[in-house]
Amino acid sequence: MSDYIKFLPNHFIKRYKIWKATGYKENESWYKKISKEGQRPSTMVISCCDSRIHVTSIFGTDNGEFFIHRNIANLVPPYNPDGDHHGTSAAVEYAIKILKVSNIIILGHSMCGGINSGYHLCKGSNKLNESIFINKWLKILSPAFNKVINSNKKVSNQQGIKNLEKESIKASIKNLTDFPFIKEATKKKELFIYGLWHDIASGNLESLDPFTLEFKKI
Repeated sequence: MSDYIKFLPNHFIKRYKIWKATGYKENESWYKKISKEGQRPSTMVISCCDSRIHVTSIFGTDNGEFFIHRNIANLVPPYNPDGDHHGTSAAVEYAIKILKVSNIIILGHSMCGGINSGYHLCKGSNKLNESIFINKWLKILSPAFNKVINSNKKVSNQQGIKNLEKESIKASIKNLTDFPFIKEATKKKELFIYGLWHDIASGNLESLDPFTLEFKKI
């Protein structure tokens, strides 16, 4: 085991010490308060693993405000309690049943590698042939991909991928509402769901209109 474990690199140690002396020290009472009281977030965010996406920076939130779950391509799988490992489904269940969050945000983004791979996988031209877990996960995109292609069979790959980035958010919202406890909470108006798409290059944020199901710039 010791052959695989290394000491933390110096540049990480330096960054930590700077944070401990500044960011932590300036808010020490707050950290002690949330440590003692536990977390009470009002909002769950399901976002992508992509290192360029930093949801707390986008919204300027503090520790304890967001319960964040990240996965490849910010997907929500269909409700399927079959006994397998379901990290995303478990996180959703915890957010609703234990933390009692009142909002869920699905945050997609531009130039998403997961969406790109999922598009080509569904099209039959995927290059990740040897992946053990990725392809199975990205198959969640199949219904959204079919909608994108059926709406315009002559769409270019570039445009199709961009369209899938947003269509996948709608599909994930649909999957969310199939969870019985989500359906019950939304029916009672105890929970509200939002779809957002973030353009990395411009910094723009678009919100899914619940009436037109179109994304509109905020």
